[in-house]
Amino acid sequence: MTSSQEVTQPQDTAYFRRIKPIEITEDVRTSFFVSTQHAQGAWQDDELHMAPVSGLVAAELEAYQPRKDFLTSRISFDILGKLHAGEVKVVTETVRPGRTIELIQSTVYAQGRAVLVGRTWKIITSDTSRVSNICDEQLPPVEDAEPWDEMSTRWPGGFIRSIHARKFPDHAPGHGRVWITSNLDIIEGEPTSSFARLVGLADTANGLAPLADPSAENVFFANVDLTIHFLRPPVGEWLGFAISANIGETGGGITSAILYDADGVLGRSEQSQTVRLTGG
Repeated sequence: MTSSQEVTQPQDTAYFRRIKPIEITEDVRTSFFVSTQHAQGAWQDDELHMAPVSGLVAAELEAYQPRKDFLTSRISFDILGKLHAGEVKVVTETVRPGRTIELIQSTVYAQGRAVLVGRTWKIITSDTSRVSNICDEQLPPVEDAEPWDEMSTRWPGGFIRSIHARKFPDHAPGHGRVWITSNLDIIEGEPTSSFARLVGLADTANGLAPLADPSAENVFFANVDLTIHFLRPPVGEWLGFAISANIGETGGGITSAILYDADGVLGRSEQSQTVRLTGG
């Protein structure tokens, strides 16, 4: 087996499998995984989709020195290189310790190089119910949306085939309201928290209501990052989106979304795109 090869078995029920014991040295946690076909990306056959990689990083950040009195207020991901399918290493450490605020970082390595960095700001929890006020509109429940099976016909790859989507009748290019979920765990044999599961779905926003059809219009618009801000901890297994997308005239694009879970408004996500015309 080479580091670029996926290891897939008929019984795969997760996006990744552990292949070595976790290593903990001082304040550094190192985990080793191999991807399954369910983590396959949409742009190239031999790369991973950022969504399950984000979920993997979220799981590792969550497992690192957990504190029940802390809330994840933001998680961000920057793609540093191709997310090669196959074996990956995740190294997690504290960047900025603190009693009320801390910054934790995970770096994903593939084929010997860093390919993605995820960072999370954690803040101490407190009772702010007296001033709580949600101004964003609520998304109707999952049951009110219609099944959307066209996702796997628009986009290729094992990850897209693994998700279940439901959309609302007003869904259109550039503006969309969608609920999505997956029956697969992030890591085989390990419980998947709502935090890891929903973070592991958020990257799909970039392809849920695109302004351009990548095959018909010969355009490439991959995102280079993902940032999610949370109002509270996620709950449930479905992630809802109210998406707006914009493409500029000089190669840049932005996908923005209000995020929802079973309890309503959860937070917001932002993705910046590198937009390229591919000829034809």
